[in-house]
Amino acid sequence: MTAGVPALVEEIDHSVSRTSGSRLRRVLVRNPAFWIGSIGVLVIALAAVLAPVITSHDPNFAFRKEGLTAAGNPVGPTVLFPLGTDRLGRDYLSRLLYGARTSLTVGIVANLIATAIGVTIGSVAAFAGSPRIRIRFRGRRRELAIPVESLLMRLTDAVLSFPVLLFAIALVAILRPSLGLVIVVIAGVLWTTIARIVYGRAVVIREQEFIVAARAVGVRSSRILVRHVMPHLVSLIVVYATLGIASTIQFEAALSFLGVGVPVPAASWGNMISDNLGYYRTDPRLVVLPGLAIMVTILSFNLLGDALADAFDPRRWAN
Repeated sequence: MTAGVPALVEEIDHSVSRTSGSRLRRVLVRNPAFWIGSIGVLVIALAAVLAPVITSHDPNFAFRKEGLTAAGNPVGPTVLFPLGTDRLGRDYLSRLLYGARTSLTVGIVANLIATAIGVTIGSVAAFAGSPRIRIRFRGRRRELAIPVESLLMRLTDAVLSFPVLLFAIALVAILRPSLGLVIVVIAGVLWTTIARIVYGRAVVIREQEFIVAARAVGVRSSRILVRHVMPHLVSLIVVYATLGIASTIQFEAALSFLGVGVPVPAASWGNMISDNLGYYRTDPRLVVLPGLAIMVTILSFNLLGDALADAFDPRRWAN
């Protein structure tokens, strides 16, 4: 009878997944936040991908003659420059579109890396416990318990204790700024939140009866983690990964605004605000437009993440 416990657990998992999938779609379709967030993300993604089609101007090319007034100030919207130019005479529409590429690239890639690190550390910490290894010391065999769970979570707490923005600024300032470095730095400081969340949820799951039953029949912890625990963490990971993209984009914009993010002349919404901050009174569009782009992008991902969180909440399925 005990030999069939793992198979029974897997069958229950698949049945729950099929039922949850239909209910998930039903809740999402009824949620306006899902549609608003999805449409916003889709429009921003299409604008970033189709940037060379939407505009023919190089975002880094300075139009010294057509793009600046006689006094050397940026020109407003014209037929040649639909959103005007910046202080160097560069087409502002091109820079906004290519800035979307930068923000989405950093937001998605850095967040994927941070999520992968956080999920790995959180789940391993919950199920590793304190494994024992045998060592030979002075001719005698001894068993040494390695507190993997405590070590991983104390590492997480240590990283959480740092002022994240100041820590990231220090790392980027010491090393040579680049897009790849910004991604690595952001991922290296933002994985802690998902690690703590996954760890807390995994600790609850490991005490459930179906996990205890699987352990009782000798199923290895690694198999339990992959086959029976991870499916129950998928909804949590999806929600926080979606919300994490918004946080990552905001973090990248802050670093670029402070001059330690994506290096110039590459287009980034943060450095666009910083470069043109002196015109916020005489030509506010230079600050307002990239600020609106950041706000709309973050709002879209937050709405999408909130809609997913509502959809995965079992209390909504009864409605």
